[in-house]
Amino acid sequence: MFDVIDFLERMGQDAQLRHASQDEVELALTSAEIDPELRVAILARDEQGLQALLGQDPFCCLINPAKPEEEQEECDGSCEDGEEKNNDKDKEDDKRKDGD
Repeated sequence: MFDVIDFLERMGQDAQLRHASQDEVELALTSAEIDPELRVAILARDEQGLQALLGQDPFCCLINPAKPEEEQEECDGSCEDGEEKNNDKDKEDDKRKDGD
């Protein structure tokens, strides 16, 4: 598999190879000893087929940002586990006292 990744990386970096004719790319694939089914997918520019052959499944990433009113204090490395939560609780208690 690493041979294919290396070849694709080289192809992306080498403008002559990237814009080469299909015969030239096929010759480069053969000399790189890439498996025939991978060669077919690369020559056909079949991205989904290539991903399937490499065992790459699509994935989705979800980022859930904090709510605007939730302010989080970062630890500088000197605090212990749970200390950040205690500091946040102290701040909330101070806000309630000020609001009374």
